[in-house]
Amino acid sequence: MKRAILLCCLLFFMLCLSACAEENTSEQVDTARQETETVDDERQTGDFQETGEADRLKITVGDHVFYADFAQNDSAREFKELLSQGAITVSMEDYGGFEKVGSLVAQITRNDERITTVPGDIILYQGNQICIYYGTNTWNFTRLASIQDADGLAEKLGNGSIEAVFSLE
Repeated sequence: MKRAILLCCLLFFMLCLSACAEENTSEQVDTARQETETVDDERQTGDFQETGEADRLKITVGDHVFYADFAQNDSAREFKELLSQGAITVSMEDYGGFEKVGSLVAQITRNDERITTVPGDIILYQGNQICIYYGTNTWNFTRLASIQDADGLAEKLGNGSIEAVFSLE
């Protein structure tokens, strides 16, 4: 009899947990959608710095050249200042099937906030790593820039190791 009661209690507890998990999952999906819409709004309303030619981020990977608009935060300004001293070459690897990541030559101040990345986001991670996103991920990051045309980005970056050259143009 005790086993039956214990089994029923355990089954009830598991059902309660699974109901909570489903609710959190739908909340997380809604949050990700809202954050993606926020990024799109930022691109439309000017929270990304779209100024003259000399203020663009240029990223060269093999034969491909990408141009990005800097985000408007202290980290992006600090990264831009670092690039004003000369181009930076970063060895990058795939991580998680949604980004290329590599170590920077210097520590950059973090302005982390919970965001959902979109393809083309240039992200500062842990203050000393830079990521090029070709997929999505939600975490506490600092957005440095956003590639203007991210169509086919995953294919253009390719699989495996790359050398990315970050510079100003």
